[in-house]
Amino acid sequence: MAYLIGADPEVFVTDKNNQFVSAFNMVPGDKANPYPVPFGAVQVDGMALEFNIEPASTRQEFIHNVSSVYGTLKQMVPEYNLHHVPVADFDPAYFETCDPSSKILGCDPDFNAYTGQPNNPPQGNRPFRTASGHVHIGWTSGVDPQDPEHFADCRAVVKQLDWALGIPSQMYDKDTRRREMYGQLGAFRPKSYGVEYRVLSNAWLASEKRMGWVFDATQKAVTDLEEGRQYLPTYSAVYADLADVRRYNRIAKLGLIFPPKAA
Repeated sequence: MAYLIGADPEVFVTDKNNQFVSAFNMVPGDKANPYPVPFGAVQVDGMALEFNIEPASTRQEFIHNVSSVYGTLKQMVPEYNLHHVPVADFDPAYFETCDPSSKILGCDPDFNAYTGQPNNPPQGNRPFRTASGHVHIGWTSGVDPQDPEHFADCRAVVKQLDWALGIPSQMYDKDTRRREMYGQLGAFRPKSYGVEYRVLSNAWLASEKRMGWVFDATQKAVTDLEEGRQYLPTYSAVYADLADVRRYNRIAKLGLIFPPKAA
């Protein structure tokens, strides 16, 4: 089965002085009403910009959709530069002047796949923001996201993706500040079409190789799970043992697809 894979990365904006600035009101679209563009949509997300893509069933289509919509977003703000970095530090004095609504973090809660419980919301009073590169996996439609059976399926997929995406992403994404407050292993939202994997930062936007790795690793992980090849089911092993990437690299003998070493 070929799964549909989408994404909704966030990016930050700098001005002509190379200072991070709020993206508030820079483009049309918001969380409730994304602005359609070819192959996806764009929107403002707090102090960042966000784009989402039409779901893809092939590697080539996924890379094309990501590159196309990201390119469109850049063209919509020609006087600014966009940056796919996990953390943006804003000048504290400037941060205080920003619209209060742009500084609100989070909307719907997300969940921990290992406990099944909602994650604590991040605190938004510090003058920095984090950006994610969430991955969406579709295998059904019209399901109640809170249906217990579907919720359990989502948890199983997310545990599998921690092995395939979350832990190996630390090989190229060395940032730890974002993971202190957001995007920890196991983070997800159940969706009517499948699941939103909320662990990755936006660092995979750095190259088409990384984009392709996200698609390939996701497809393989979910296919393996469907065919009975479960990578790792337990909470304690992921959090206590496998957070050390070197240990993960030594013991991973599951034919996983590792991220490119260079962009």
